[in-house]
Order: sequence, then C-alpha cells, then structure tokens
Amino acid sequence: MSTYLTFRILKGFFVVVLISILTFVIMRLMPGDPVFLLLGDGQISITQEQIDAIRAKWGLDRPLIEQYFVWAGNLLRGDFGESLIRAGVPVRYMIAEAIPVTLTLNAFALALALVVALPMGIAAAVRRNSPIDYVTNVVSAFGIATPNFWLALMLIVIFALQLGWLPPFGLRTWQGYVLPVLVMATEEMAILMRITRGAILELLPQDFVRTARSKGMPDRRVLWRHVVSNALLPVVTVVGFRVAFILSGTIVVETVFALPGIGRLFVDSVLRLDYQVVQSLVVVFAVLVVVVNLLTDLVYALVDPRIRMS
Repeated sequence: MSTYLTFRILKGFFVVVLISILTFVIMRLMPGDPVFLLLGDGQISITQEQIDAIRAKWGLDRPLIEQYFVWAGNLLRGDFGESLIRAGVPVRYMIAEAIPVTLTLNAFALALALVVALPMGIAAAVRRNSPIDYVTNVVSAFGIATPNFWLALMLIVIFALQLGWLPPFGLRTWQGYVLPVLVMATEEMAILMRITRGAILELLPQDFVRTARSKGMPDRRVLWRHVVSNALLPVVTVVGFRVAFILSGTIVVETVFALPGIGRLFVDSVLRLDYQVVQSLVVVFAVLVVVVNLLTDLVYALVDPRIRMS
C-alpha cells in the first residue's frame, strides 16, 4: 500500500507541474498586455519609462523561464504573490475570500443530489418499467441534456422576475443560494440517478443475490445489505469525479448569478490577464483533482473488500 501511495503522489506531483507549465505558457500567449489593462484610460499620458518601471516591478521584463521558476518557487513556499489588477492585494486573500462561496454551493448541491438521486435510482431499478422508473428516466434525461446557463436563466425569470420569491443574483441573504444550488444539483441528480439505477439493475440478477433470497433473507435486507452496498462503487467514482472538477461546474453558475466565488474570480482574472490569480487557481485545483482522485481510490477499498484483498 505504501508503494502504491508513493507512486500515486509522485504521479500527481508530475501532473501538477505539467499543468502549471501549460497554464503559464497559455497565459503568456493570450493577446493583450496586463500593464495596459492596469493603466486603463490613463495609459495615454504615461511615458515608456513608467511602463518599463511597472514591468520591472512585476517581473514582466524577465525571460519567461525565469518568470516561471520565480513564480513556482514562491508557490512552493506558500506565497501566491499579488494580483496585477488589484494592486497590493495578495492572491491568497482573494482565493480565501472566494472559496467559502464555492464550497458552500457545491456542498449543498451535492448533498441535495445524493438525498434525491440515490433513493430514486434504487426505486427505479427495483420497480423496473413502472411509472417511477419512467419518471426517473425522463428526469435524468432532462437534467443531463439541459445546459446550466439556460436552466439558470429560466429559474431567474420564473422565481425571481415573475413570482418574486427569490433574488435573481447576489448573496445578500441565504435565499440567494437557493437557485444556484438547484441549478448545480440538477445535473448531479440526473447523473447519479442513472448510475445508481444501472448499477442496481446489473446486480439484481447475480448469483449471490439469488443465494441470499433462497436462504430466506427478506427482500429489503437483501437489497440494502448485498445489492446497494455493492452498487456504491460506481457512485463513489462519479461523486469523486464531480468533486474533483468543482471549478468547471461553478464558472457558469457563479457568472450568471453574480456570485463572488472561485468560478467568477477565475473568469474575471482570465479576461483581465491577471496572471498571478489564474495560475494560482489552476494549480490549486490541479492539486484538488489529484487529492480527490487519491481519496476516491482509498474509498474504493472501504466499499469493495475485493480491492483491499488485491
């Protein structure tokens, strides 16, 4: 086990380094100049000497290789640097300010998805070709096929503009979380319902299930002790995958609902060529992906005894 963990950690470290290099190169290849974005309308009256001084202050006049190693070395020491656009504001502070919003959204969305999807998926599999099975299939197809941005706009029109029950954007009250959580949970519920239903249907005809029933074990006990417990492995895989790619799910939602989370911070930083923020965010989430994938593999061992034996 220790050899396996060491290999996975080294592999994850290599992935993070590669992603950091690619992100650094891509940001430098993007059109535009952060210095001119920083100056705004005042760039007309500024001299070339002042522009050179600004570049020197932020290290933009150094060779790209040197810029990368300086930034990577600071990152290893926990120094994310300062924002180019919000002068003097540490990137660490900006990320720490945005992370609670994104984590709250995803935690509520995932909890809602699990609470609804798992029972619905189990019921649909046990009662195959029944009305609840048809409803589950329709709901899951709708959730997977519906774009997040369209669903978000429709919920704003209905519940905010027409009915006036919920705020259309912002987080002035707890009600501001309701619509974003519903949008994010819709796709999660659809995927988890379909995965759970498929896993249960695959296990119900298995020999160990028939053997348990032939011994006189009640159907409910067979379902929960033998079928559901073995069907959790693909569910864990999907949950781990969705948690690992938390950023991609929040970019659209936080932008539409104007939420001050990681997704919106990432989009704003890309548009304004704020190198320090974008590079730091990508590395942070690359580390998150590696850690979550490793934890998912460890959870496999808890869910499936055959993995522990191997």
